[in-house]
Amino acid sequence: MSQIDARLAELGIELPAAPAPAANYVPFVQSGAQLFVSGQISANADGLILGKLGAGMTTEEGAAAARRCGLSLIAQAKAALGDLDRVKRVVKLVGFVNSTAEFTEQPKVINGCSDLMVEVFGEAGRHARSAVSAASLPLGVAVEIEAIFEIA
Repeated sequence: MSQIDARLAELGIELPAAPAPAANYVPFVQSGAQLFVSGQISANADGLILGKLGAGMTTEEGAAAARRCGLSLIAQAKAALGDLDRVKRVVKLVGFVNSTAEFTEQPKVINGCSDLMVEVFGEAGRHARSAVSAASLPLGVAVEIEAIFEIA
């Protein structure tokens, strides 16, 4: 068992299956020592996590949705690499939050994913990040996040 797999087990985290692309793109691309993972949308075992922050969805619910995006990002990295111990660093996350014009807590929402990366990868999980609002997201989901990983 890899160190990261052991860490996931210790945290009681079970990764979902790596989601298939919903359109004409690939889920990940490796270029040199970097792995680019396409945007992962908020979903759980029950289906898509839909909603708009600032219009019936709380910041805490949004952060939970962002955490689910993070689980899918890690699942995609595992599908691409086979072994999560090959992740040397989470380089950058770009998070999109389906929110009203008045909602201003996008960073707190995307913290759901950022916190997960640090829980799982430790110091190597600390990353650069963007957290922006979107008037809508694909399929009406609450959050979408993409990632760049440095790999061995």
